[in-house]
Amino acid sequence: MAKTTSRIIKVDELARVEGEGALKLRISQGEIKDLQFRIHEPPRFFEALLRGRIYADAPDITSRICGICPVAYIMGSSQAMEDALGVRVTGPLRDLRRLVYCAEWIESHVLHVFLLHAPDFLGYQDAILISKDHPELVATALRLKKLGNRILEVIGGRAIHPVNLKVGGVHKIPSKAEVQSLAEELKWAIETSEGLVKAVSAFDFPDYSYDYNCVAMRHSDEYAICEGRLVSSKGLDIDIASFEEHFSEEHVSHSNALHGVADTGKPYLVGPIARYNLNFEQLSPLAQATAKDCGLPRMIDNPFMSIAVRMVEVLYTCQEALRLVENYEEPDAACVEITPRAGEGFGCTEAPRGICYHHYKLDDQGRITFAKIMPPTSQNQKQIERDLWGVVERYMDLSDDDLKWRCEQAIRNYDPCISCATHFLKLTVDRD
Repeated sequence: MAKTTSRIIKVDELARVEGEGALKLRISQGEIKDLQFRIHEPPRFFEALLRGRIYADAPDITSRICGICPVAYIMGSSQAMEDALGVRVTGPLRDLRRLVYCAEWIESHVLHVFLLHAPDFLGYQDAILISKDHPELVATALRLKKLGNRILEVIGGRAIHPVNLKVGGVHKIPSKAEVQSLAEELKWAIETSEGLVKAVSAFDFPDYSYDYNCVAMRHSDEYAICEGRLVSSKGLDIDIASFEEHFSEEHVSHSNALHGVADTGKPYLVGPIARYNLNFEQLSPLAQATAKDCGLPRMIDNPFMSIAVRMVEVLYTCQEALRLVENYEEPDAACVEITPRAGEGFGCTEAPRGICYHHYKLDDQGRITFAKIMPPTSQNQKQIERDLWGVVERYMDLSDDDLKWRCEQAIRNYDPCISCATHFLKLTVDRD
């Protein structure tokens, strides 16, 4: 295609992501002159909604930020409040939290891998068309996702926006029989996930790589999901309370979502690839061996491989969930005792899409005077733009339709939760 050709490509909305946004791209004489990844959903002001509310309201309010990853907000806000109030959740209650978070990883990752992202690699417009040619694959994926939802129901009271989780613990203790009834389906899920890792790893991944500054949580005893310190591939190792000393947000004129930036002023990567690169040795032996057998490198720099990493994490979380289910003992109390007081607290957990950071201040009655939440898609937005720039440079000679598809695929690598971030794709390409 001639580089001097002037073209405009418009796509009213990006399919197979959660939320709305746009990409504006201008190419002149074979060079990118302007590229703007725009999140144009209006801000929803959750941080303002929290101010003046009692600390106990935070998990239920923040969970409404997202219907796909509500546990990330429930857990992060709960832990920040517990930090401010000087309490810790340990023992069986901590295990319940890790189990319900495993469930969210399972249902969210499987939804993304098979219903949202796999069509890009298999040449279909959507999962409905996949189901016509490969009904068993879609049926298996739906069964696996249903298992994640079922665990959320048993522990959290319902699959969407769980109502049983609270600051300090749970409202009602799940019975040992209820929890252990999940074991047989989890055994099926482990065997099934191992095969699905192999299937997804065989996809034809576009040729693109980037030297990412990976940022993730790390725990000394486990693959970090609910707790840990923050580490990076550039040598950072800090506690959660120091997050804002090293990472910040900036306004950009073309987006309603703030862009996360490191203290270098450059983008950074959170999510499955960051976790895999930084914490691979803490995956289960089976997950590690399966990744190696499927040819996944120890360090991944191709963002299109994120779909395979998500399936490795599904395999791990199915195993971890089974361990927690089989060892579950009902806690002596549903919640630790809490006395309202003034304080400042920080919380951070690994949402399926990456770290989700919370910072709150309380007055002496335990009411919220300050709230700050940095969701993973907002943190990744600047890195998404950088990836898009590199992908367009690499594939500029594709036709308009193929270039659009490749850009959409690059954005879907991040499984962006755009409603979380404003808190996608109208694509415009001008070629001179």
